[in-house]
Amino acid sequence: MIRKGRPLSGSDSGPYPDGPRDTADGSPDQGDPFDPFESFEAHDRAAGRGLRRTRSQVSPASSSPNFSGPDSQPLSEDTYTRSRRQPSEAKPGQSDEADSRKSQRPARSLKARALGYLSHREYSRAELARKLKPYVEETDSLDTVLDSLEAENWLSDSRFAESLIHRRSSRLGTSRILGELKQHSLNPALVEEATAQLRDTELARARAVWSKKFGELPGTPAERAKQARFLASRGFSGATIGKILKGIDEMWDGD
Repeated sequence: MIRKGRPLSGSDSGPYPDGPRDTADGSPDQGDPFDPFESFEAHDRAAGRGLRRTRSQVSPASSSPNFSGPDSQPLSEDTYTRSRRQPSEAKPGQSDEADSRKSQRPARSLKARALGYLSHREYSRAELARKLKPYVEETDSLDTVLDSLEAENWLSDSRFAESLIHRRSSRLGTSRILGELKQHSLNPALVEEATAQLRDTELARARAVWSKKFGELPGTPAERAKQARFLASRGFSGATIGKILKGIDEMWDGD
């Protein structure tokens, strides 16, 4: 006789796969009370068996990096991304602290700023005055600072002229270098001394520049004009250019 209730199936994991068994007196076995219309979960809870949650039954929110707790709502991807600080981004309040430290630094004096410029290269008095003029305060005296620097030998027009000639002489002619010296309002005596020094060495300097650029005498009028224009643009005199392009070593009169 077929009993009503649990279907006869091999997938039944109960203690009686073939259905409930009767006891010796004909009544159903009470060891595992079973209601044929009861759900499996309710039956297991009645039997004291707790539901076992497998890994596949765990809510994805519990393993997500956006899940912040059992009572919290999962964070959206945008919220999670915005909460992360970029490597180059300053910490909250850090920029304010840096600004406050900068504001607490004492302002550099005009002389200290001038010494900073002079520590890198030589300056003329006129050039250094132009550099310092934007930083002059009402209580500062620019001429007094410059006089003090000259008295202490930090500032020297003579050293500046020597430095400029040394830096320019290997590439430029006399006229170009003198023009740059005159822009600095140097003492006329310094300019005359620099002029004599440059003219004495101009032919040798021009030949070195010409050899590096061309190395061969021009064979055509067009090539000659090209070489002459190049040397003239560097500031060499016409007399010096003619000596080089004609291969004449003796000195010519005039410029």
